[in-house]
Amino acid sequence: MAAFLLGAVLLIFQPQIVPSRPAINLNAETSSQTVQRELLKKTSQKNDFKENIHSNGSCQQLPQTIIIGVRKGGTRALLEMLSLHPDIAAAESEVHFFDWEDHYRNGLQWYINQMPFSYPHQITVEKTPAYFTSPKVPERVYNMNPSMRLLLILRDPSERVLSDYTQVFYNHMQKHKPYPSIEQFLIKDGELNVGYKAINRSLYYIHMQNWLKYFPLDHIHIVDGDKLIKDPFPEVEKVERFLKLSPQINASNFYFNKTKGFYCLRDSGRERCLHESKGRAHPQVDTRLLEKLHEYFHEPNKKFFELVGRTFDWH
Repeated sequence: MAAFLLGAVLLIFQPQIVPSRPAINLNAETSSQTVQRELLKKTSQKNDFKENIHSNGSCQQLPQTIIIGVRKGGTRALLEMLSLHPDIAAAESEVHFFDWEDHYRNGLQWYINQMPFSYPHQITVEKTPAYFTSPKVPERVYNMNPSMRLLLILRDPSERVLSDYTQVFYNHMQKHKPYPSIEQFLIKDGELNVGYKAINRSLYYIHMQNWLKYFPLDHIHIVDGDKLIKDPFPEVEKVERFLKLSPQINASNFYFNKTKGFYCLRDSGRERCLHESKGRAHPQVDTRLLEKLHEYFHEPNKKFFELVGRTFDWH
């Protein structure tokens, strides 16, 4: 009763959008809620966490699944597709809790406050692509929940580099700021500039090794981002199975938009596409330079395939 009254007071002063579903029994305790309370106790110096509980039975809780990356791999598309499932509650914005020190210092109560209201049967999901390549993040996620289910979506490393550049380029153009050509980033002293951050982000095996220090491989599901673009439904089906969700998403939820050049979503008769910033054309790059990029990633890709026990159709 005390928790309920406290939640009511919080909602009066901090109204939030909640799911429009029938009220359910507040006394219906689930294992995920129990785990959340135990985690809060372990990580709080003062056991003063507050549960934001709505009268309809929904509440904010720690995520049970995190999309950890990779940047420009298709994380937004994956989150939107998962949101088609009624048992998924997704955080709208990238939270950057584990990789931004200012956010991490705020503690788990702050993190919970960034989550959507969800019901006991739902899985709360947040996505922050920078997590995969941030050295401190795996240990921090493990300390919060060693049983976390992680989603990692990857694309051909060379294509990911070009997408990485394209995003930053357009961000500068929108602010009417000049930005160097991609060749100026990829070439240094006549050779491939392996110090370019976008290239480092595509060295998947290095970052994956860091995650495997804390999580077993069967807790990390790798989504093939290239296949997700070409034929999303089979990849989403695999994610449903990994998260042990009932099969609710169907092939009819996806349709190819010829104008945009990629798949959009259809949900209960309502159609929606990703933001216009998605699917932008990559810059034209000299063929010889692309070959250098492909050659550079050949060995790192091979090491990654051996690390995860599967291969991908990359250059």
